[in-house]
Amino acid sequence: MQKFKKFLYSALTFTFLLNLNIPVNSTEKEVKVYSGRHYNTDRSVYKKFAEETGIKVRLIEAAGISLIERLKREGKNSEADLILLVDAARITNAAKAGLLQRIDSSNLEKNVPQGLKDPGQEWYALTRRVRVMVANPKVVDIDKIKDYSDLSDPSLKGKVCLRNRKSPYNQSLVANQIVNKGESETKAWLSGMISNVSKPFFPGDISIVRAVSKKKCGVGIVNHYYVARMLAGINGRRDALYAKKTSIITPNPAHVNISAGGIAKYAKNTSEAIQLLEFLASPEGSKGLAAPTFEHPLKEINQNEIVKNFGGFIPDNVTVDELGENNSLAIKMMKDAGWD
Repeated sequence: MQKFKKFLYSALTFTFLLNLNIPVNSTEKEVKVYSGRHYNTDRSVYKKFAEETGIKVRLIEAAGISLIERLKREGKNSEADLILLVDAARITNAAKAGLLQRIDSSNLEKNVPQGLKDPGQEWYALTRRVRVMVANPKVVDIDKIKDYSDLSDPSLKGKVCLRNRKSPYNQSLVANQIVNKGESETKAWLSGMISNVSKPFFPGDISIVRAVSKKKCGVGIVNHYYVARMLAGINGRRDALYAKKTSIITPNPAHVNISAGGIAKYAKNTSEAIQLLEFLASPEGSKGLAAPTFEHPLKEINQNEIVKNFGGFIPDNVTVDELGENNSLAIKMMKDAGWD
């Protein structure tokens, strides 16, 4: 049965590649991308790169955890050249697991800001995501909620809703608080916030926005672009109406997460993979990835009117590398606090 599952997965992957209408002429230059990003709009960026360089892009998309496990399983036989993952913990864990290689690129060093790249030069951020709070002004006093720490206030008993502990975004948020405020203060914050949670915990950020809108809770923590996508009608008219009933609260400074890329350890098209990563991290490439998904490019604010209406943000000084280093401790502290 297990062999059949592996065969089926390989067949599905091969079919997916064929459906992209990608030439398979072995003499052509190409780069094979394993991506944890799931946006059709990314393909227009790959297409532009291919048109400018003549390098064909072959794409496999899957959940970040699945990609990491696949890379470990494939080992030296992996066909991956470029790895794209979302969240600080996932990209740093990939580096720790020996799945990436060091990249020598002055373009990447120049285009990716300090704190958004690996000190060991194995990965580089491509887009930014702000972890914000979404609130219903008919349930909570939004003027009294300024920071993540405010969600531990006893006045919010039964009014806080959270995504489950498995969410890498929440793990990175807790890691961020550990770096910013220390273990003791973070422990107290977690204890107070979890005691305020209107359970059960939610499976995703969109479901939290819906719950806040329906007054099932008063405030939750989400990535900013989920709300923007809902307001834009990408998820349908009903979700747009839900999102309009909520307010966005951005802490100052704010926790910022990323999507990022690195070159696979056993890449067979290393030069082509570096060229693609350089393109994705360039001002043009980063904006190309971020603009249609409502994320923020590396060096500017998304200029979409919906996102601009959320207001600007000031990133805190926690580096992505520090988020990854504190991931295991964050998960333990979340579990100890009762964050299911």
